[in-house]
Amino acid sequence: MMGAIVAAYPIALAGSCLAQSAHQPSPSQKDSLERFLRDYLGDLGADEKTAKYFPAFVDLRDDGTQEVIVYLIDHCGSGGCITLILVPKGSSYEVVTEVSIGWPPIRVLATKSHGWHDIAVRVQGGGEVRGYEAKLSFNGKRYPSNPSTPPSRRLIGKVAGKVVVPRTEKGTPLY
Repeated sequence: MMGAIVAAYPIALAGSCLAQSAHQPSPSQKDSLERFLRDYLGDLGADEKTAKYFPAFVDLRDDGTQEVIVYLIDHCGSGGCITLILVPKGSSYEVVTEVSIGWPPIRVLATKSHGWHDIAVRVQGGGEVRGYEAKLSFNGKRYPSNPSTPPSRRLIGKVAGKVVVPRTEKGTPLY
């Protein structure tokens, strides 16, 4: 059933949106991100043996700077896993938003709010049996931290966007 839903998501983007497609990080970007995540997850008390992540380096503002959407595969509850939205800061990163729950696929949408692309995550579990795709819009400072409550909104109909974290992603060990 979920495969049919995923197949229905449009993954092609309109011309102006192609700039925000995910790209492969440079070795220095990957090293910097892993150092940041180890520090961040250390604060969360993560188990070093199981920590996995999936990064999507995307230009959320269409300004040439690669922000990072990080799906933390091993930090999950019944409603989903933690997703971080990070911006580069010097040789490290800064958290714009920690999305508390959500499942892949995670998409960067063609639509924008306050100059940042909207993001869509799957909401299911934690009491939501049928599941749906939720739209997270930037409010000028951050994205909503919980996709199952306002100001996040349930997406209705087809909304153009690009999958940056696929549903089948297994992740990269952090340690």
